[in-house]
Amino acid sequence: MIDVYSAATPNGHKIHIMLEECGLPYRVHHINIGEGDQFKPEFLAISPNNKIPAIVDADGPDGKPMSLYESGAILVYLASKTGKFLGNTDRQKFVTLQWLMFQMGGVGPMLGQAHHFRIYAPENIEYAVNRYTNEAHRLYGVIDRQLSKNAYLAGDEYTIADIATFPWLRSWKNQGIEWADFPNAKRWFDEISERPAVKRGVEVLAGERKPLTDDKARDILFGKTQYAKH
Repeated sequence: MIDVYSAATPNGHKIHIMLEECGLPYRVHHINIGEGDQFKPEFLAISPNNKIPAIVDADGPDGKPMSLYESGAILVYLASKTGKFLGNTDRQKFVTLQWLMFQMGGVGPMLGQAHHFRIYAPENIEYAVNRYTNEAHRLYGVIDRQLSKNAYLAGDEYTIADIATFPWLRSWKNQGIEWADFPNAKRWFDEISERPAVKRGVEVLAGERKPLTDDKARDILFGKTQYAKH
């Protein structure tokens, strides 16, 4: 049994989808990031960067429990554990990891900033909105060009690179994107949306997600609470 400490965010959905795709048994524990659950000592013990998701696998590589945080590392771990979605040859594995790192280092952080300055920032900062909206368009362009030549991001097979990237593109409207500008990415997005495991994965904890409207939650996520010593 794998215990998953998570929330209904793009990074959380990556792991929910992967677990569903692999058919692994898991228990999900909601970490209410708007209430500050991510700063509790018991969560920091497995995720010292106070970010979701994190997992505890009762059956680790040596037969002992193992905890992991960082969604990319968890995807690689689960792919290695099951022999799925990482590629069958060394070449395929490195290409998959390349596109996974593209998501971790580019798509996630930059689209996250686009969300923040377009939706959550307390004041409209035109420079920031333009910078991150433009970067969102650039990243979608990279994805679209790759998918003009390949069925999936890492080639002909569905991999953890697709599982990692897809949840971030579900909020395309919030990122200032028009799908008509990226037809290859739209084809890929629609295909992945229809996978049964993906449909199940994006519903995990979806009912717990609440709009960010109160000052307390804003302070916890973006204000002094986020940067206090824990």
